[in-house]
Amino acid sequence: MDYLKSAVPSQLASERGSKIVVINPGSANVRIGLAQQEAPLNIPHCIARHVREGRQGAKQYLQDQMLNSQITTSQHMEREKAYDIIASLLKIPFLDEEVAHSSSFSRKMARLDGYNPQTNMKDAAFDWTEVYENYSPDPASTPESLPDNGTTRGSMEQPGISEFKENTAGPPKYRDVIYGDEALKISPAEPYCIRRPIRRGHLNISQYYPMQQVIEDLHAIWDWILIEKLQIPRAERYLYSAVIVLPETFDNREIKEILSIVLRDLQFSSAVVHQEGLAAVFGNGLTTACIVNIGAQSTTVICVEDGVSLPTTSKTLGFGGEDISRCLLWTQRHHQTWPAIRTDCMGKPIDLLMLNRLKESCCQIKEGEVEALAIVHSYEDGTPARSHKTRLTALNIPPMGLFHPMLLVPEVYPPPPRNWFHDFDDMLDDPWNMEFQRRDMSDSLFSSFGGGLPMWDNYPLFATKPKKEEKLGLADAIAVSILSTGRIDLKRKLFCSIQLIGGVSLTNGLISAVEESVLHAIPPTEAIDTVEVLPSRTYQSFVAWKGGVVLAILDIGRDTWIQQEDWLENGIHIGTGRKYKDSYYLQAQAMCYMNS
Repeated sequence: MDYLKSAVPSQLASERGSKIVVINPGSANVRIGLAQQEAPLNIPHCIARHVREGRQGAKQYLQDQMLNSQITTSQHMEREKAYDIIASLLKIPFLDEEVAHSSSFSRKMARLDGYNPQTNMKDAAFDWTEVYENYSPDPASTPESLPDNGTTRGSMEQPGISEFKENTAGPPKYRDVIYGDEALKISPAEPYCIRRPIRRGHLNISQYYPMQQVIEDLHAIWDWILIEKLQIPRAERYLYSAVIVLPETFDNREIKEILSIVLRDLQFSSAVVHQEGLAAVFGNGLTTACIVNIGAQSTTVICVEDGVSLPTTSKTLGFGGEDISRCLLWTQRHHQTWPAIRTDCMGKPIDLLMLNRLKESCCQIKEGEVEALAIVHSYEDGTPARSHKTRLTALNIPPMGLFHPMLLVPEVYPPPPRNWFHDFDDMLDDPWNMEFQRRDMSDSLFSSFGGGLPMWDNYPLFATKPKKEEKLGLADAIAVSILSTGRIDLKRKLFCSIQLIGGVSLTNGLISAVEESVLHAIPPTEAIDTVEVLPSRTYQSFVAWKGGVVLAILDIGRDTWIQQEDWLENGIHIGTGRKYKDSYYLQAQAMCYMNS
């Protein structure tokens, strides 16, 4: 412990992080890297498999989404009502007023044939992915445009990763599997099925996407990253350990399947699971905070006190950054500023990529009318992108959907059937764990941290139903979460220690909007008059991953880790009760380290 107090973080990371891989999976992206690295790889969490002729489901371009683009009349009305509420707050015209306003001047839109190299990169068009193995790129092409077909060491060790072949004789041959960013840019005209194994904070299991396929796809994506990006072949995995930083949305069986992928399929020697909210606290060098994680498809709120997450404060909201991007498209189409092109963010991932980029570069929260000139691209099947210059308007409306979620209409992605979660043996539901819980409730070390098992604080012992999504806006969810802690001193501390993480937290003006909205959401009976969002010390998208690094390099005894041989033989029933009890010691180490 004395060494931990004197050592600097970079020294510890260098010494202990070279053989530790930290994995933080999300619905849209997976953040993965060695603990000794400054930042992780951030790779789209998707896979595209070639569909051969005659195979069942050959026409299904997106297998991982239960598409339901039909919005009901009531949803239309609620969305328009939410728009008018936001317009009043931001002091901009209402929907019906905007129609008359827009007719007073003409919006100019021009086709741009060809791409101007002088244009800012945020306006650059995406290129369709080359799907043939024997593709011979133009020598003048940039390295970024070359297909990633597995030319690095170890590519032949994994079945399904296509070997790059130069000018071979015979007809073109399709690549069997395409991963990550390239998978999102495959033309719908090509014979591929694109899948996302995680959707809305859960394994994306449905009648169209069976569990075994989801597991296989997760394994394939992570194995490809380890081999091609991190240069860790399977033959050397026994030298590495894995830290898995999982969202609070995951259920017990999902955690069990992830552990099996890491220890059985990816063949790591050991692994440990940490919650995203808890890891985010350590990633920013805090001990107590309300962690608000705004992801691509879901948002979670949880409070952490002295390095222990409080399970009763957990809130899950069924919307995120991709919903804001879809709302941006709806807003522009309503105001007739969107070009007359076929943009389908539900059916074409490349269109969603374009909308995400427009959202990140143009959307902000501020009063008054917010407009911007932008380049919009149309992507027709297999043909080069066409550019359209237009003036986008009401760019402060979409991000305000975080506080008024009916504007986002998250029901467009209906949740998959959850029957899968009822047919399993609960990881923690067994006599051994129940006896351990009763025995240790009186333990001074146990009670000093507020009770519960830290690694599994948010995962109930009897998980008969998946966690419910809250029908709340962001400000209300934060207020309800913090107020549920009960103690006035803790509530005041948490309201002044709100931490925004995730890509959406980078939205200009969001911090002040959260502070003001949360303050108004606190009941007048509460003696609280200050709300503060703390600045992030780490890039917001990587905070939880960085926290996983901190927790990994501080774990001296490694008693909380699960060894591969123990998992393969006994599953969760490993070792003695001390392994779980000592997870408190892990947090105590981190507290000592962070406070030094």
